[in-house]
Amino acid sequence: MGRGTVRGERTRRPAGRGEPPDQASDLGWDDSLYEDAAGGDADSRGRTARGRQRAAVRPRRRRRRILRWTASTLAFLIIGTAGAGYLWYRHLNGNLDTGKLNLGEHKVPEPTPNAAGQTPLNILLIGSDSRNTKENLKLGGHKQSVGSAPLADVQMLLHLSADRSNMSVVSVPRDTLTRLPKCTDPESGRVYPATVSRQMVNSSLARGGPGCTVATWEQLTGIHIDHYMMVDFSGVVSMADAIGGVPVCVSANVNSRNSSGEGSGLKLKKGTTSVKGEQALQWLRTRHGFEDGSDIARAKAQHMYMSSMVRELRENATFSHPGKLRTLAEKATDALSVDDGLDTVKKLYDLSNELKRPAPKRITMTTMPFVYEGARVVPKEHEADALWRLVRDDVALDGKDKDGKKEPKDETSDDPAAADDKIAVQVRNGTRTATTPAAPGRAAQVAQALTAKGFTQAVADQAQSLVEDRTVIRFPSADLEGDAQAVAKSLGIPVSSVEESTDVSGVTLIVGADWKTGTKYPEATDDEDASKALDKEQTQNGADDSTCMKVEPGYTW
Repeated sequence: MGRGTVRGERTRRPAGRGEPPDQASDLGWDDSLYEDAAGGDADSRGRTARGRQRAAVRPRRRRRRILRWTASTLAFLIIGTAGAGYLWYRHLNGNLDTGKLNLGEHKVPEPTPNAAGQTPLNILLIGSDSRNTKENLKLGGHKQSVGSAPLADVQMLLHLSADRSNMSVVSVPRDTLTRLPKCTDPESGRVYPATVSRQMVNSSLARGGPGCTVATWEQLTGIHIDHYMMVDFSGVVSMADAIGGVPVCVSANVNSRNSSGEGSGLKLKKGTTSVKGEQALQWLRTRHGFEDGSDIARAKAQHMYMSSMVRELRENATFSHPGKLRTLAEKATDALSVDDGLDTVKKLYDLSNELKRPAPKRITMTTMPFVYEGARVVPKEHEADALWRLVRDDVALDGKDKDGKKEPKDETSDDPAAADDKIAVQVRNGTRTATTPAAPGRAAQVAQALTAKGFTQAVADQAQSLVEDRTVIRFPSADLEGDAQAVAKSLGIPVSSVEESTDVSGVTLIVGADWKTGTKYPEATDDEDASKALDKEQTQNGADDSTCMKVEPGYTW
């Protein structure tokens, strides 16, 4: 028994190799395998125990191999999916065609942040008429156009307020006459000198690209442009398909083709139709057949399409549907040309989140006030200047505050004003801009107007002219606020343009670039009623789905 015990103990040790006996039991192995029973062969019993042990270990090893394979596969799938997402992200970034924002010599300074540190966003939307691809040529134009520099036939300024409560969209007709600034093509290095005579604004795109159109807008409006987005014919079609249709309305059956074959080819029945693809492009290009057949009517139709598109995207939750969003991202990045400040999909996505914050009812779309000059148009002097000033000053074009309520009228100061002939007023010329010289004699002209109104102590400051976008009246201390407001009232200047400043030593009127002629401040700039700066016939609210484009006689069927 003693030898058997010794041999049994020696057998137990080899049998337990790999796991201690207590762990072996935990795994379900029988301790009796290790006992040295009388009459048995200890070596054979040991071999049997080791065989059973190996038989038990094999399933465990298989389970480990399966777990390792599953973990490896899962890791591969995760990495592969992430890699595919990254590759798709890079693919979308590669779709984007980017360029320099401003090709001009002079840039308008960025606006001053509001009290909350917020600044507005100004984005120039450009529609190119390029026929330099097979797709674009097929969608419109003549073969003679191939190889020609594209023109910016659609130009809209999208202004998003600093507090993101409202949005304004302002179109400029393509045939607006203006002087074009000096621009340098960033690729060829060619320099396009500033024009002496006025040219159609759409030709700015041919002077180095969209960056020259941006420079032209900044010179024309005095508004700082943050970004541009440009799309051509085929881009409009692909994006319209991705959106899935936009409802538009006409007052009668319309066929945009005249006897000479001119027109977009749009053919719709009376009432509302959801247009997409090529039909959407035809709507956006239609001039013959809408209202008076002018570019002004075309801009109105474009505003209607944009308003409807915004409502459609919101109502159908396109941005919350992964499949639709993926398709739209693919089409949009392939269709758009943007400035180098929007050179990634993330930047575009972040911008889109900002743009969708205003509700449709707080979106106002309009066209720059204009007058005809022959077959072309020019800005309507006071009204256009007033509109640009409202945008520069971040005033909502619907005349409401951030909560959608009507802006309160300016409150007058409790400080009583002195008699008019006792108020000393210094008048300065601030009509110079970064690109244009000062209007001569403005300080003297306005000082004389004040004198005629009884402000006999008004004098013109003959010092060097200043740069002031809008007319302001500054006073150094609260005891002169009433005097400054009395001066403003006499000339029709809004009380909101009266401000306290330690930069002046007395009541000081600075005639700004928004008032280059005349002796009465333009009424359209009164902030109490922003609509005075707007042409009601050309202004639409983004929530209005009740209007239809009037069909021009002779284009019905």
